[in-house]
Amino acid sequence: MAKKVVATLQTGEGRSFSKVIKLVRSPKTGAYVFEEKIVPNDKVQEALK
Repeated sequence: MAKKVVATLQTGEGRSFSKVIKLVRSPKTGAYVFEEKIVPNDKVQEALK
C-alpha cells in the first residue's frame, strides 16, 4: 500500500508538497522526538520555525 502513496506523491499535485521532519524536545519526558508533517513547498520555512 505504501507504494501507491509514494506513486501518488510523485505525480501531479504531490510534487507541490514536501515532508518536513523536525527534531523537538518532549515537554513531558525531556527526550527528543521526531515530528513529521507534509506541507506545501512554499510553507516549508514556516513549518521549521
